[in-house]
Amino acid sequence: MESPSIVVLTGAGISAESGIKTFRAGDGLWENHPIDKVATPEGFRKDPSLVHQFYNERRAQILDPAITPNAAHKALAQLESDYPGPVWVVTQNIDNLHERAGSKNLIHMHGEILKIRCKKTEQVFACHESISTESNCSCCQRSGTLRPHIVWFGEMPFQMDEIYHHLGKAHLFISIGTSGNVYPAAGFVEHARECGARCIEVNPNPTYNPNFEDFRQGVATVEVPKLVNELINNVPKRNTPEIP
Repeated sequence: MESPSIVVLTGAGISAESGIKTFRAGDGLWENHPIDKVATPEGFRKDPSLVHQFYNERRAQILDPAITPNAAHKALAQLESDYPGPVWVVTQNIDNLHERAGSKNLIHMHGEILKIRCKKTEQVFACHESISTESNCSCCQRSGTLRPHIVWFGEMPFQMDEIYHHLGKAHLFISIGTSGNVYPAAGFVEHARECGARCIEVNPNPTYNPNFEDFRQGVATVEVPKLVNELINNVPKRNTPEIP
């Protein structure tokens, strides 16, 4: 018999509790910059120095020793370790808190701030320092070819085929700390539901998406450990009315 599987989608809300500021403010600016200036391919072509500076600052924040995985990150790692079926975490976040907590079945659909990519060869490298237009690429031995390994607006998120493969096999889909406004991630719940998965939302405020059958209101550091404890002790069944 097929082991029950879980797909978890995490957004900015889970990392905010570790002290990582969300990029986008209420007025739509990203750290006082218009989105098109720092988070689009066009913005990078127009002013690569500004874009590198923007992501250098984000990278420095992630590397701050005060930024550590919180109880929600650790609970999801425990779920992967202790749950009888496969657990996959798909994150919209570009930090490394999930892996630092111990998650291994992890997909960074929007890229990773601690990596850079060569525009010429598409090779990806770890990066823990500031990058500029003068930085030399280790694979092509040229300057000006490096860019943040981040999915910008207008670009396709990474590993979409793999994500939809796991969603199609999931018995349970959990969305944590995401507004549900950014596609394609906002459509994952509908796809999972159509494929027969139970769908749970964990958020301080509901998104009112009708595809979620259960809503756990509260911050991730409180609600996710409680939910994980339930799931480890009550294996969900596909296409049954009970919510674990």
